[in-house]
Formats: sequence, C-alpha cells, structure tokens
Amino acid sequence: MTELLAVIAITVLAVISPGPDFAMVSRNSLLRSRRAGVLTALGIGGGVLVHVTYTLLGIGLVIQQSLLLFTVLKLVGAAYLVWLGIKMLRGRSGGTVASETAQPMGDGAALRTGFLTNALNPKTTVFIVSLFMQVVEPNTPVAVQIGYGAFIALAHIGWFALVALFFSTGVLQVRLLAVRHWIDRAFGALLVGFGAVLATATLRP
Repeated sequence: MTELLAVIAITVLAVISPGPDFAMVSRNSLLRSRRAGVLTALGIGGGVLVHVTYTLLGIGLVIQQSLLLFTVLKLVGAAYLVWLGIKMLRGRSGGTVASETAQPMGDGAALRTGFLTNALNPKTTVFIVSLFMQVVEPNTPVAVQIGYGAFIALAHIGWFALVALFFSTGVLQVRLLAVRHWIDRAFGALLVGFGAVLATATLRP
C-alpha cells in the first residue's frame, strides 16, 4: 500500500508540473480546437507508455547507465522542442478568428504532436526510470508494475484533457483568439526556452 501511495503522489506532482506537455495542450486547445487539445493529451499518454515500456523491459536501466545514449536522447528531444517553437515564432501574423477556427488541427497531427513532445522529453525519461528504480520494489509483480504504468499514462491523459477543456472554453477562447498571433509567439518562445534548458541541464537520474 505504501508503494502504491508513493507512485500515485509522485505521479500527480509530476503531471501537474508545468512543462512542454502543458504548453502544447494549452496552445492546441486554445488556438485550434477542444478536439485538438484532447487528442494532444491522448498523444501524450501514448508517449508515456513508450517510456514505461522500455523501463519495464530493462532498457531504461541501459539508458540510465549510458551517458552517451542519454545525451543523444536529450539533445534530440531538445531539438524537437526548439523546432516546434521556431515554427510558432515564424507563423504569419494577422488573420481573423473565423479563418483560424475554420481550419482546425488534424487528428493525426494533434496526436503526433502530443506523442512526440512527451516521447522525446528526457525529463519524462528521468521521472519514469527513477520511479521504477527507486520507488517500485524489485519483487513487485510484473502485472502490478504494468498497472502502475497504465495509471501514469491515464493520469497524464486525464490531467491534460482537463487542461484542454479549460483552455477551449468558449468565452476565453474567443477573447484570446483575437490576439492569437502574440499567443503563438509566446508559446513558441516558451518551447524554445524549454529546449534550451533541456539541452544544457544535467538530467541524469
């Protein structure tokens, strides 16, 4: 029971901490559509499952022990965030609310954005590998460990779906879409900043 409570508490704290996932969900739900935000949240859950899978297979331990491999993964993730941020910063200004909402983000694009943002995030790697290596006991049944992994993924989906619902609220969305160009710039700068921090930070477990 102590192990379960620790997994729940640590997961909740990690999920609600601001980061690239939060930035992408709030941006897509605010400037695109509620559906895009929720699908981005589902993609994030899929990315979490990637981290859980390689951790349960023991590859997470290899990543933890290999400075070169972890550095490569960290730089790839940072480069992806910087690339997304630059795309937003270079977006065209102008346009009307109607023109923006008439072309919502495709389902595949929303899922892919959420998935890659999480799957390439080295901070999620550190979180999940550390959780399973330091909190979950080695003799915990595999079925229970899989259950923990499913909970972590569902916690991400649930939280970010709520974020998507909030930022796609009618009145809030309409008012902020009037200045969508500057909001996109802000999110772009935020992602570039996240990428720069990840590239230079020491994140090894």
